[in-house]
Amino acid sequence: MQPLKGRLRRSGDGEVRADPAPSRLKYRLQRWMLTPGIRFGLRIGVPFCLIFAAGSAYLADETRRAALQGLVSDARAAIEERPEFMVNVMAVDGAGPSVAQDIREVVPAEFPVSSFDLDLEQIRDVITGLDPVKSASVRIRPGGILQVDVEERKPALIWRSREGLALLDEQGIHVAELGRRSLHPELPLIAGKGAEKQAAQALQLFAAAKPLGPRLRGLVRVGERRWDVVLDRKQRIMLPAEQPVRALERVLAVSEVQDLLERDVAAVDMRLAGRPTVRMTENSVENWWRIRQLNGGGQ
Repeated sequence: MQPLKGRLRRSGDGEVRADPAPSRLKYRLQRWMLTPGIRFGLRIGVPFCLIFAAGSAYLADETRRAALQGLVSDARAAIEERPEFMVNVMAVDGAGPSVAQDIREVVPAEFPVSSFDLDLEQIRDVITGLDPVKSASVRIRPGGILQVDVEERKPALIWRSREGLALLDEQGIHVAELGRRSLHPELPLIAGKGAEKQAAQALQLFAAAKPLGPRLRGLVRVGERRWDVVLDRKQRIMLPAEQPVRALERVLAVSEVQDLLERDVAAVDMRLAGRPTVRMTENSVENWWRIRQLNGGGQ
C-alpha cells in the first residue's frame, strides 16, 4: 500500500484518511491573495502593465509615432477649425480712433483664427500695456467676434519736461505725447523734474488757485521737493515742501484783503511758515528809494 501524501487524520472508527484542511503554506498564500493591495494589483496593475508594455512596443517605431501624431493633429484641427469656433473680426469699444488703431496693431492675432489659438489674458495684458489704456476686458462674442472693451485714461495735466510736452492722468501716468500746448488749452500745466510724481498734489494746488483765474500760468517743481506757483507779470508764489496747499490759501486770503498780488510784487516767499517774505520788483524798489531820498532831502 502506497503512503498518502500530505497530512493524515485518523477517524473515529480507526480508519486513516487524508486531512482536507489546506497546508500552512497554502493557507498563507490564500490569505495573501485576499489582501486589498494584491487584489488591486491583479485587477488593475497587471492589465495596465501589459497595456503599457504593448503600447511602448508599438510606439518604439518612429514611423508609427509620426502616423499617430498626424492622426491626433488632424482630429484636433477638424474640431478647432469648425466655423462655430472661428474668430473673424475684432471690435474695439470705448477707445478713440487713434487708440483703437494702436490696439489693432499690437494684438498678436491674424484673422480669421481659431478661438482655441487665442490667449485672451495675453491679449488683455498687451492692450493694457499701452499708455492711453487704463483698463481693458477681452472676450469672444457669438458670431466670431473678438470683443475688446477699453477704458481710456483721461488727461488731467500737461507736463513740460526736457523731452517736450506730455499728457498725464490724475495719477501722473503718461497718456500721450503732446505736440502743442494749444491742443489742450483747458488743461493745467506743470513743469520741472519729478513733477509727474506729484500729480495729485498739483491738482490740489490748481483747485486751491482757482480764484487767480487766467492769471495762473502753471506750477514748477523745484528741487523735486516743493512747488512754485507761476503767475503772469512774472510773479511767483514760492510754496513750502510741507502743506503747500495751506500756504497758498494763506497767500490768496491776504491778497483778497490787501490786493497783495495786484501790487508790484515779484515773489511771495512762503518757504518759511513763520516768516513769509515779499520781494518787490526792481522798478518798485527804485521808486521807493527815490521817494525816500526826496523825503529825506526835504527835511
